[in-house]
Amino acid sequence: MTFIRPTRRRALQLFAAGAASIGLPAFAEWPDRPIKIIVTFPAGGASDILARVMAEQLGRKLGQSVVVDNKPGAGGTIGGAQVAAAAPDGYTLMLSNTTPIALGPFALEKQPYDPVAAFTHIAYLGSAPLVLMASKDSGIRSFADMDAKARKDGRLDFGSGGPGSVGHIHGELIKRITGANLVHVPYRGGAPMTTDLIANVIPVGIDVLTAFVPFFKSGQLVPIAVTSPARSPLTPEVPTVVELGQPKLVLENFFGLSGPARLPADIVTRLNTACNEVLVMPEVQKKLIELGIVGTPETTARFQSFVKDQVGVLGPTVKAAGIKL
Repeated sequence: MTFIRPTRRRALQLFAAGAASIGLPAFAEWPDRPIKIIVTFPAGGASDILARVMAEQLGRKLGQSVVVDNKPGAGGTIGGAQVAAAAPDGYTLMLSNTTPIALGPFALEKQPYDPVAAFTHIAYLGSAPLVLMASKDSGIRSFADMDAKARKDGRLDFGSGGPGSVGHIHGELIKRITGANLVHVPYRGGAPMTTDLIANVIPVGIDVLTAFVPFFKSGQLVPIAVTSPARSPLTPEVPTVVELGQPKLVLENFFGLSGPARLPADIVTRLNTACNEVLVMPEVQKKLIELGIVGTPETTARFQSFVKDQVGVLGPTVKAAGIKL
């Protein structure tokens, strides 16, 4: 009988299969093919920009290409459901944030996934405030102007990146807390909303600060307030909702890296370590500051606890506001 010596790759595959049978990590070669990061919004928004920054650097750290795949729709739950249903092998991940985790799932008639149990929340990447902004032709220059116009006209349209988005939720919070009749105009992402806002098709928009600073500097859009407790270093001249006497309107959008539930611990550890190393790179910190994101390395355990707390607070808010997708 002729004995055929297995190749190194085949030997590793046989080892992995045997290791799995006795409960050892089965993914000895990970990653041996491209890794996909699903972004639950269209290209050009904050999540997409951050995902591409992380993908480039993670690819170098992991020695394998990392690609970004945009899967927008249904308050981020289309992409979220795809990740939740993916094999827990470390090759399908998600640029998670507030919308597909703590908002979108609670705005659907049937919740598509448990935002805590359906995922392995791997690494916290940072957070960014929202910004209330107005068209330069709307006549709105302040929060007081916005409130007065809504009351005088009986309603005030505001745009967001989509139904159930963090901008949508914030508009509903303003409506509930101030009593002003704000009417939501949903868009498929921040880019088309920006186009209509600049053209004064809608007078007000609410979205993550990140992508809008150039429009403030050019004078095409007017920033009204940021939704963080402290002013953003990106727009230090713009007041916070706390300064305007509205502390209940504080709401920040978090960003993280998540994968399907039951990801092997060794892959989670490697990804968390790589993400934390990327976050402290000077060139990455510079990019995050430009985007208005405060990037902070955290342990997986702390990120998972953070997600659980966010879901516990924002999920009921969505239901109480009666938001439906």
